[in-house]
Amino acid sequence: MIVVGGTVGSSIFIVPADVLRSVPDPRFALMLWCLAGGFTLMAGIACAELGAMFPEAGGQYVFIREAYGRLPAFLYGWVLFTAGNSAALAAMAIACAIFLGQALPGLDTAHVVVSRSIFGFQLAITRESLIAVGVIVLLTVVNLRSVKSAALLQNSTAMAYLAAIAAIVVLSLLYGHGSWSHFTIGPKSGTAGISLKGAGIAMIALLWTFDGWEFLSWVGGEIKNPRRNLPWALILGIVLIVLTYLLVNVVFLYALPPDRLSLASAPSDAAMAALFSQNVGRWISLFIAVISFGAVSVVTLAGARIYYSMANDGLFFRAMKRVHPRWHTPTTSLLVQGAWVCILVLSSRYDQLYTCFIFMMTLTYALTIGAVLVLRRTQPDKPRPYRCPGYPWLPILYILGAGGFVVSTLLGRPRESLAGLALAALGIPLYLHWQSRVAVRP
Repeated sequence: MIVVGGTVGSSIFIVPADVLRSVPDPRFALMLWCLAGGFTLMAGIACAELGAMFPEAGGQYVFIREAYGRLPAFLYGWVLFTAGNSAALAAMAIACAIFLGQALPGLDTAHVVVSRSIFGFQLAITRESLIAVGVIVLLTVVNLRSVKSAALLQNSTAMAYLAAIAAIVVLSLLYGHGSWSHFTIGPKSGTAGISLKGAGIAMIALLWTFDGWEFLSWVGGEIKNPRRNLPWALILGIVLIVLTYLLVNVVFLYALPPDRLSLASAPSDAAMAALFSQNVGRWISLFIAVISFGAVSVVTLAGARIYYSMANDGLFFRAMKRVHPRWHTPTTSLLVQGAWVCILVLSSRYDQLYTCFIFMMTLTYALTIGAVLVLRRTQPDKPRPYRCPGYPWLPILYILGAGGFVVSTLLGRPRESLAGLALAALGIPLYLHWQSRVAVRP
């Protein structure tokens, strides 16, 4: 449920239209969804070996540290805290508030509650941002209370929206007013056809939609029998995500022809209106709000474990390694994470930070899977309860593919990519400071 809940967010109800704008042929678009799912599954299969080797809090941070050293691991955690994880949390909380406002017309989320000018910067706090902050505070409190409470909440929300997706698919295909002919409609004359550039742009959006499966490895230290359960959860969770995404795309294409779907600003509302009626859109918005809430729950739970692990290594604020004596949760790490995310929500600067992280995200995936190759050579005697099948070709194939996407993202979004690298470079002086404190510690 962590794998599913951390990955299936509101993007699945938006990205299908983006993909069709880049690749107007519905059959080719579905093939790209399968390709992105297979690519993600390759990463999960390889990462499962690492998770079984190091079943401790921190996940990717630990894998990168063991394979490449402390500096690359710190920079990964630093970028994650300042931009990637925190900005993603803010974006998901805002999405939850937006769709909640669409589901409840009386809740005008765009209403400005406070407007002030601070040092020349205009700060406007809307009802939307206050709801998002409320979501962050609520889930931080739940995670502070106990891992079991957070797990129960996460499992409940994930199961609820998986059941809802299954109901939507069944009802849409049995009773919806759609047509299977939409799947055979090719690009109209005058419309750009399939191109390598269009497929590349679509794949960037698709891989972003599949992002989130790695959260499971971040909480490896709190999984029962992680050497067995973590690999299976990764693999089965990703398979379930691929099936879910394909079924959602099938419903959308059954509802609308590809040219109309590609023009829809809210594909889920447009599809449900075509299949049933305009009134169904409100329920879909409520459903997406629940999905976004579940995604915030996962990232809140998992993200704090990265910073806790960094602090344990002496490479972050010492207080971040504090664990509650009764609840056994990383108290300070959760509180600092929640406070920083709330600041990002209220300042409305989370979107700029997250675009900087997209390039770094792809790069860290390549480094993580590359750790399988490095550790087979540097730690050959380390127990491996699960071994990556197809070694070394499967990790090599993934790294080559990820390397291509890194170059593609760098060329397609040079400003954001270089900003991500600059953000990582800002962490180097902090690393040297904390490293020197570790070196002199008796």
